[in-house]
Formats: sequence, structure tokens, C-alpha cells
Amino acid sequence: MTDKGDDDFRAVPSGRAARLGQFGGLAAGVVGNMIGEGAKRFARGERPKARDLLLTPGNAKRVADRLSHLRGAAMKMGQMISMDAGDILPAELSAILARLREQATRMPPTQLNEVLKREWGENWRRRFKRFEPTPVAAASIGQVHRAEMPDGRKIAVKVQYPGVAGSIDSDVDNVAGLLKLSGALPKSIDLAPLLAEAKIQLQQEADYVREGAHLAAYKERLAGDERYIVPGLVEELTTPQVLAMDWIDGVPVEKLMDEPQEQRDRVTSELIELVLRELFEFGVMQTDPNFANYRYQPDTGRLVLLDFGATRDIPPAIADDYAIILRALWSGNVDEVRDAALAAGYINVAAVERHRERIDRMICVILGQLASPGDFDFGDRAFVGELRAQGMAIAEDREAWHIPPVDTIFIQRKISGTALLAANLKARVAIGDIVQTALTRRD
Repeated sequence: MTDKGDDDFRAVPSGRAARLGQFGGLAAGVVGNMIGEGAKRFARGERPKARDLLLTPGNAKRVADRLSHLRGAAMKMGQMISMDAGDILPAELSAILARLREQATRMPPTQLNEVLKREWGENWRRRFKRFEPTPVAAASIGQVHRAEMPDGRKIAVKVQYPGVAGSIDSDVDNVAGLLKLSGALPKSIDLAPLLAEAKIQLQQEADYVREGAHLAAYKERLAGDERYIVPGLVEELTTPQVLAMDWIDGVPVEKLMDEPQEQRDRVTSELIELVLRELFEFGVMQTDPNFANYRYQPDTGRLVLLDFGATRDIPPAIADDYAIILRALWSGNVDEVRDAALAAGYINVAAVERHRERIDRMICVILGQLASPGDFDFGDRAFVGELRAQGMAIAEDREAWHIPPVDTIFIQRKISGTALLAANLKARVAIGDIVQTALTRRD
């Protein structure tokens, strides 16, 4: 391995004290910014809310930069917030937080070498004909390197940042502390169950042996389906902190924008079909919809599926709830949709009692889109403004706030992320036919 200068990289803070210090500095900076911004607005005769002072571009940039440096669970939670918020966040804030879905900074070669020596031994380089020291991708939990085995087999090696697994609990608690500090959440909301599940999920994502097993299982499930490619696992090189798999050529899935409409529509349909198969057939779902988890092969038209760390089992009762909701949506009955959402725990009784008219209006907007003739146009976002307006109005009433069942949060994250990718690709899809086929197969 040939080292580059460490100035081109940023070491991952791996000690508990070092990471806590980073969070302390971040909190101080956010609070200072809120105070300064608040003073300016008061001087102009305004009476700003704490939420408005928190969600400023300055604070968003500060949070994004610091979480990008920390990587690990801290950055992962920031990615989840930026993607899951979708169309609700202000455009300026969404653009800044979107940095967290791009490549993270890389760890220095010296730090990388120490990780690989610990995992593979002092003479780990002898395992390879070639190992590229500069990562081809860097994300929240690890970075990916290209390598070649002595027999010529080309592989991808994902190396976990040091200290990530051991810092998950404290990182989640610290991010939760930032939320509490902001005053953006009502005291009536109990985050403890969600935070506990987030820690479990992130611990699982940090276990690369577990991810390797899911990678192999998905490859077996999709064997024979020429629409998808899943890399083969290199089991002898995989450890809890290093994951090795076949190198599969492909381009970022966003490059589909350069393809004809028909191609974009077909691939988007295949993505949606896969989500429904996970939900109703596999009973297991890869719940991270980050665009980087998909690649596309222009020469074959196939989708490359990557990163199975966020894979989780889907309880049959949750799948049943989704089937009921989907049937209600395609029945076109507002009452059935609302009742199904309430029974599944997506909304609570307080929200229905206090905001039934707004909820029904949102349902009507969705039903109107689904009932439109022709294929569903994900690129047409005209209806989003009405949904945002009604949703924000409900969100202003903290008594109506509600955390859905944890499993549904992860599933909905995958569904929402898939819809976001479809919107970016401006795909037009016969969504009704796909859903009806999935429900028929389930029966």
C-alpha cells in the first residue's frame, strides 16, 4: 500500500471522549447561532420560535459538517433525517443536509493500515495481487476499496471506521440530546423506544459478518432473475469490521437520467416490485434507501444491489397492515384509508379527533393522484405542496404528534426513499398494476 499525505484525509475520532468533545463543541455552536439569530430577529420586532432559530442554514451547515467528520452512527442519523424528511424540510435546509448523503471524508492511510492489520494480520498485503489504498467510496460507517486477488478475482472491500461500533450508543444519545436541546420535540413524545431500536439497528449494520450473510441470502433469493445483480460474498476475507464481495461494474443509479424515458420507467418499476416482494414475499427488507446502495449497468440494463447492513425481518402482522392500507387506497374510500392507517398506528386517535378534516384532505389528494388516468408520474410534484401544507399544519399541534411502530418506520423509510428516487428519475409507472399483482400473489 502506498500512502498519500494525511492532509488529504480526516481521521475518524474513535475514542468516546474525543467524540463527546465533538458533540459538545457542536452543541455550543448551535446554541450560539440560535442566540445570535434570535437577537437579530428580536431587534427587527419579530418573535421567532425556537424551531425557526434551530433550522437555519448556518446551523444546518454546522451540523452537517460535524456529523460528516464523526461518521458512524452520528452521520447515519443525520442521513436518515435528511432523506426521511423529504419534502417537509425547507429547500435550503434539505440542500445542506443532503451533503450527508454524499461521500464522507476518508480516513488517513495510516489509520486504514492499522484497521487492516488488526483484522487480517501484519502481512495482510500478501493476500492480494493489488489493493488500491484510495477508497472508491466513503460513507457513514465505512469506506470501500477496490482489490484484486492472486487468482485475478476483482473484489470490493468495505472497511469500517475505527471506533464506530463502540460509539453507537453514545452517538445516538448525543444526537438525541441535540434534538432535546433544540426544543423542537414536545415533552409528551417518548423517544426512548425509538432510540433503543435505532441503537440495535445500527449495531447490526456495524456487524459485517451479519451483513455478509444477508448479502448471500439476497443473492440466493434473486438467483435467476436477470433484472438484478447481487455481488458474491468473499467469506474468507470477511470479519466483523471488513466485508469483502465481488466487484460489480456499474454507474450511480442517478445516471439513469441520461437514459430514455422507457428505460427509467422500467428500472423504477423493478425497484418498486422488489420493495413489494421484500414486504410480502421475502418477509425481510433492506431498509436503507440511500441512492448509493444501487448501481446501474447501461450496457445490460440491470440493477446492482449493494449494502445489506440495514436488512431486517418484517413481522407478518406489519405486512398484513400494509396489505390492508394498499387495498384501501385502491378502493378509493377515504374512511377505509383513514381507519386502516389508524389501526396500523401510522396516525393516532388524537390526530384524527383534532385534525380529521386535514387528514381526509391529504388522503383525498393521494387518492386523486392514484385515480388519474395513465401511469403514475413521479416527476409531477404539483400535489406535494398541498400535502406539505396540511402536514405542517397538523405538526404545529404537538398534542397530535405520534411515533408509529418502529418496524413501520423502517419500512416507510424504504418506501419513501424509493419514491424519492423515482421522483428524481421522473419515472412514469403503472403503480396500480404493480401493487395489484403483488397483492394477488400474496393471496
